[in-house]
Amino acid sequence: MTTLLALFLALETTSGVVFPRIQQKTTPDVLSSAKAEIERIIALSGAEVSVIYRPVGGALHGEILINPDTTYHAASTMKVPVMIELFRQVDAKLIKLDDQIPVSNIFHSIVDGSEYTLASNEAADGPAFLAIGKTMSYRDLCEQMITISSNLATNVLMEKLGVENIRATVAKLKAPGMNVLRGVEDQKAFDKGMSNQTTARALMTLLTAIANGAAGSKSSCAEMQAILKRQKFNDGIPAGVPAEIAVAHKTGTITAIHHDAAIVYAKEPYILVVMTRGMPDEKKSDLLIAEISRIIYRMVTTSASLTGLGPVASDGLFLISPFTTIDVDPPPSRLSASVR
Repeated sequence: MTTLLALFLALETTSGVVFPRIQQKTTPDVLSSAKAEIERIIALSGAEVSVIYRPVGGALHGEILINPDTTYHAASTMKVPVMIELFRQVDAKLIKLDDQIPVSNIFHSIVDGSEYTLASNEAADGPAFLAIGKTMSYRDLCEQMITISSNLATNVLMEKLGVENIRATVAKLKAPGMNVLRGVEDQKAFDKGMSNQTTARALMTLLTAIANGAAGSKSSCAEMQAILKRQKFNDGIPAGVPAEIAVAHKTGTITAIHHDAAIVYAKEPYILVVMTRGMPDEKKSDLLIAEISRIIYRMVTTSASLTGLGPVASDGLFLISPFTTIDVDPPPSRLSASVR
């Protein structure tokens, strides 16, 4: 019987995976085989999952869509449109990245305007927590919002940038599935069902705009990609590709919900979004996301069919896809300790 420990140990070696680098147009047969393999492990996980794979060059090169328009709590993936709006205002010369703004832990509920504070600490919010009562630059706040997923930095930025401005920018980029209503940890709003929501398609649209230079100026899009590449939580999509492959991505996690949305800089770059609901154990959702990432990376770098790939675990856990070849002396794991 396959155990979760065995699965976890196997995944820890994935940075040593040997991937053939056969670059070619992805054929319909290979796409359908990869989709079938992903659907197989999703079924074994018991979770509700959405997946979008699309080359940065567009759907004409082939895509995989699994529940692309299912709506989820956005968790911290909503920080992507906040970043895009920040750079839009920079491009419009409304603000400068190095402008200093006050850092406060007092915010206002969208329900009634009442004040609330975050359960902030240095471990969760890093420099932003230490700056309460002082100032930080837009640049540094954005870095903390994306790379360590600081909720405090996010709320400070949102109050300055304006939620309606963020929503207008999302609409302009034609990503209606991303519905940003409020800052993070607004409990009154949460209790009334007023939460930030998104779909996999919306996240794909926003990341494609960043990758293609449509989310802002050329320099702003390059800087956004650089920030996303510095993400500290890499147990999901990055764990499914070799360590030398850059990944610009944003994770999002709350109870039983875990997402990862990425630009993967393979020889032929692509967008991959994986959204999950119904897996309270983050280690298991990490493994599922990493395995989907591995299947996609294998697909875009080899012409081999992925169908009929091995046994199903009798205890209901999904298995490592048996097309994965492990180095006998793998380099250090790419997995980090946790995902926020």
